[in-house]
Amino acid sequence: MTAPNRNVLWGRAIADELAKAGIEDICVAPGSRSTPLTVALAEREEVAIHSHLDERSAAFYALGRAKRTDRPAPLVCTSGTAAANFHPAVIEANQARVPMLLFTADRPAELRDSGANQTVDQTKLYGDAVRRYRELPEPEADDRKLRSLRTTVARSVAESTGTPAGPVHLNAPFAKPLEPVDVPGDVPPEFAEHHPTAAEGREGPYVSVARGRPALPTADRREVVDAVRGSDRGLIVAGPADGPDAGAIAALGRATGFPILADPISGVRFGVADRADVTVVGGYDSWLDTPGSPSPDLVLRFGASPTSKVLREYLRDAEARQFLVDPAGEWREATFAATDLLIADETRLARSITADLDAPPADSDWRERFDRAEERYWTLIDDATDRLFEGAVLHHVFARVPDPATLFVSNSMPIRDADRFARPREADLTTLGNRGASGIDGITSSALGAGSATDDPLVLVIGDLAYYHDMNGLLAIGRLALDATIVLLNNDGGGIFHMLPIEGFDPPFTDQFKTPHGLELAPTGDLYGLDFVRTDSLEGFVDAYDASLESDGAQVIEVVVDGEASHRRREDVHERVGSAFDA
Repeated sequence: MTAPNRNVLWGRAIADELAKAGIEDICVAPGSRSTPLTVALAEREEVAIHSHLDERSAAFYALGRAKRTDRPAPLVCTSGTAAANFHPAVIEANQARVPMLLFTADRPAELRDSGANQTVDQTKLYGDAVRRYRELPEPEADDRKLRSLRTTVARSVAESTGTPAGPVHLNAPFAKPLEPVDVPGDVPPEFAEHHPTAAEGREGPYVSVARGRPALPTADRREVVDAVRGSDRGLIVAGPADGPDAGAIAALGRATGFPILADPISGVRFGVADRADVTVVGGYDSWLDTPGSPSPDLVLRFGASPTSKVLREYLRDAEARQFLVDPAGEWREATFAATDLLIADETRLARSITADLDAPPADSDWRERFDRAEERYWTLIDDATDRLFEGAVLHHVFARVPDPATLFVSNSMPIRDADRFARPREADLTTLGNRGASGIDGITSSALGAGSATDDPLVLVIGDLAYYHDMNGLLAIGRLALDATIVLLNNDGGGIFHMLPIEGFDPPFTDQFKTPHGLELAPTGDLYGLDFVRTDSLEGFVDAYDASLESDGAQVIEVVVDGEASHRRREDVHERVGSAFDA
């Protein structure tokens, strides 16, 4: 590898190691200090660059793409506040266990604490939110330093996908010149000949990392299997997923006879092809808190804490042994009701328990109770979603989305309505959301990043405040030629606050919590080159949604709803369900 100066040598070594580690996509936010990295990456034909003008949008885009691929799409930015704008997505990646690799360019060390322009302290900028931080050595044509650099990059890619997956931060100082200009004597002409491994690397990654999957010792696994065999009223709870294979969870449900209570972004409510003899429950948020709801004697819990507060409180109050499975040995259960923490790979454990259950489950009225409850619930919901409110929109979004598809659901009310109104389907739906830190920033960019990783149709359901927060992210649609159907629920403010007791105190409820914005959002269609449709009827939404799913390009369907009326309708539906289940 020849190079006109030390920064070019450094940038090319980093780009080379990323390519050899299998990285195919890089998200770059333009800037001067990161020039050596950007130029080197642009030279690699096997690496696609996704260019973003806004660092926050870039980071969430990379997050969404990694959610869909389970591989990092490394981020590159210049120094200063550019790096700080990555931070919200870093927090989400940490909490949600999403692979992420960040290269923040920096001024050389001698300019720190000097008042030099655009120089801030980037050392451990993201605190404990990263799996690993490393300050890269300053560029130099030095054999040992280059081998160290290659080792660090190779290890960092592997670390981002480890257990648990998450962000890795590499801070890269560069002194001028940043461009690929010739600097005599900077890189000796014979350097590559004398130090071929440092200059050219190895055939594959400079360091190959093999990572095992944690498994329970035989005695502990047998204890779990014995508990399953001794259970008459067992449940499987599949929370928001970052790892377990949906087919393995479904097979465990079939082998045990346990109903599966599946979060909408668990990968199990949808996406399981063979559901014969498997009970997948999706309506629990509306009927588990009705009098006489069945109580389990054993619970197997996979994934993160469920979205549903009703389900969380149901598990809190259950007098049952509860196995919490987590491959990283972390505690993701805030009611502190679980009795056993199993540090094991979730898919591997599910399959091993299934294999150990040599006899089929006995016919049980327990599972039939859940089957009957589900059938009754969804019949009621079909009748209750025949007129416009936010829950009806989510019901139709999930029922009508094509198979296969990627469906990204925003935080606040959309994910809660999905939990309550999205009926389980035997369809290959990849359902995603940012449930790590559950913020409403970066939702659009996350969805577009996920959609960019597949040819499947992309549907995003988002509220007006989240749409407003990440309007910059819409620029990626045109720049990267993305297709998407964006369902924009506009209730003019923070509709979720109608769920809280503060609703009864007005003032300050309207001005300080609901905060109506009064914005006309249709001009964003002209600004970003999107087809924009506005409707205030359920029929109008269904027609526009169906048309969008059959169209190329990106369409925004703004559904205008009354936030308070939607909440009253949710309450009415919940009361109707309670009355029906009491009867």
